[in-house]
Amino acid sequence: MKLVVGLGNPGPRYAGTRHNVGFRVALRFAQQRGIALDQYRFGGRFGRASATLRAGLRLDVGVLLPESFMNRSGQAVSEAVGLLPIGSLEQDLLVVFDDVDLPFGRLRLRPGGSAGGHRGLSDVIACLGRDDFPRLRFGVGRPGVPMETADWVLQRFSAEEESKLGLRIDAAAAAIEAALVDGVAAAMNQVNRDPAAASDAAP
Repeated sequence: MKLVVGLGNPGPRYAGTRHNVGFRVALRFAQQRGIALDQYRFGGRFGRASATLRAGLRLDVGVLLPESFMNRSGQAVSEAVGLLPIGSLEQDLLVVFDDVDLPFGRLRLRPGGSAGGHRGLSDVIACLGRDDFPRLRFGVGRPGVPMETADWVLQRFSAEEESKLGLRIDAAAAAIEAALVDGVAAAMNQVNRDPAAASDAAP
């Protein structure tokens, strides 16, 4: 089976923040593909279904939103990976999260690598004991004024960003589907040069 994990912080206080865009992307993917997140498993919201993807392809897909706070996301992912019938992390796990080093709305799909300073991903890597699993980064940009990164990502998107966010989240959900159906290597060619993201990010 395939497992999609969105990273974020639980509760209404954090629901609309930049740091929670991983939750929003994974949830949109689940909603569009008929995967109900109606279970509490592995320390988070979880759902699993035989999802109908592009060209009528059906895949066994699980979606997990860990509710152990961002910096401790790894335990939930490790538990899910250990208990679910996942064949290969390199092909069957995809983690989605925010990235301040990408302009707003820009997507970056990678087959593995370091955490790049993201504490949620860093904890996932530490708990799994490996970093060779795919991840989808969603750009939230950096502030235009001096501000700590931790404060920035815990702020909500601006009204202008929110007006564009729905389309960018849809694009990210489509990127998840491309990675699951075509494989990460093939999907990267399309996702990482997405011209719409660059256009949306322009002032």
